[in-house]
Amino acid sequence: MTPFGSGLAAVLVTVLTLTLGGCSMRTTAPGSARADAASDAKGAFGPVDCRKAKCIALTFDAGPGEDTPHLLDVLKEKKVSATFFLLGRNHVLKHPETVRRIGAEGHEVANHTWTHEILTGKDPDEIRDELERTQLAIEDITGKRPRLMRPPQGRTDDTVAAVCEELGLSQVLWSATAKDYSTNDSALIRKRILDQAGKDGIILLHDIYEGTVPAVPGIIDTLKDRGYTFVTVPQLMAPAEPRPGTVYRP
Repeated sequence: MTPFGSGLAAVLVTVLTLTLGGCSMRTTAPGSARADAASDAKGAFGPVDCRKAKCIALTFDAGPGEDTPHLLDVLKEKKVSATFFLLGRNHVLKHPETVRRIGAEGHEVANHTWTHEILTGKDPDEIRDELERTQLAIEDITGKRPRLMRPPQGRTDDTVAAVCEELGLSQVLWSATAKDYSTNDSALIRKRILDQAGKDGIILLHDIYEGTVPAVPGIIDTLKDRGYTFVTVPQLMAPAEPRPGTVYRP
């Protein structure tokens, strides 16, 4: 478990209701961005056109970790693409081959800051350092700079949005979480996600916790049986493209 895990549970329970309070930043849902896309929009589609299909995005935070290679094996077997919001220090630097594999196998490689410190309340230079160090580390390994980020604990504000816009990063929140930081019960993790899953949803899991990766096959199989197609976050909003600074929240 990473050092930030101990304080996470108390915050994530209410974060979606508190995150954007009082902020004037641009906020939209992936489905709304898709519907509002210009006729010449160039966002790349995934296996389906989510304007017509029942899509959902699977995302993983705070890795890569020791279980991530097994998770990648599962995703490859199931033919599912996911979005990975990676931590820089102690994760990207510790597992460069896994980072390289995530990108090579068609997953979206995204930014979850350098140290998982809360960004709200920091000055712009501190926010920029948290994000830019991770951008550079990922680019050095994969050859590409991320275009998405997820703020730690979902906490964002106008200053975070302004720095993200400067760095070419869109912010991505979520609609379904298993709170897998609080349990290693894979059956419970699976049930929580399946109970919350919906069209155009974004699932939040952590590939660093013991119970999470074993829950993934059942989540994928059940949602496929329900008619869902798994896509990356950018594919979810195609033909729109992620807009830097904007917060995407289903």
